[in-house]
Amino acid sequence: MFRITCLITLVLLVCSCIAFSQDAPRAEVFGGYQYLRASTGVSGVDSLNLNGWNASFSGYFNHYLGVTGDFSGAYGTPTILGVGLKTTVYTYMFGPVVRLTNNSKFTPFAHALFGGGHFKGEVLGVSATDSGFTWAAGGGLDVNLNSKVAVRVAQADFVQTKFFSDSQNNFRYSAGIVFKF
Repeated sequence: MFRITCLITLVLLVCSCIAFSQDAPRAEVFGGYQYLRASTGVSGVDSLNLNGWNASFSGYFNHYLGVTGDFSGAYGTPTILGVGLKTTVYTYMFGPVVRLTNNSKFTPFAHALFGGGHFKGEVLGVSATDSGFTWAAGGGLDVNLNSKVAVRVAQADFVQTKFFSDSQNNFRYSAGIVFKF
C-alpha cells in the first residue's frame, strides 16, 4: 500500500509541474475544518459525529481540469449504548477535479477521489484498528477574495470507507481557506 501511495504522489507532483508549464499555471492548496457524519456499519447503532481537519492540493492541466490529493483527519468520543467510543478516522485520496472558472467571484468544482482510510476506535481500554479502500465524490464552492486567496464556503462529499470487511457510507462537509499559485 505504501508503494502505491508513493507512486500516486509522484504522479501528482509530475502533473503539478506540467500544470505550472502551461500558459495559465494553476495550483491550489486548501486547508480547513471538516465535519464527518460517519456510519458505524452496525445495525441499530447510529452514525458518529466527528470533527477534524481537511487539506488538499490541486494541480490543473488547464483552466478546468486537474488532479487533487486530499487528506483528512476526524476525531471524537461519541457515546454508544452509554459508553464513550474514542474514534479517529484518517483518509488519503487522489483523483480528478473539474472547476468552472468564470468572471464572477464564485468558483464551483467537483471531484472524484480514490485512496485509503484508517480507523481507530477505543472503548473501555480495548482498541481496534483497520485500514481499507476509501473513495469520495462531491464538490463545492470557493469565493474568491482576490487572485491568490479564496474562501471555501462549502465542500460536501459522499465518502465510502471499507473497515472490518464492511462498507460505511459517510457524509463530509469541509470549509476553509484556499491559496492559489
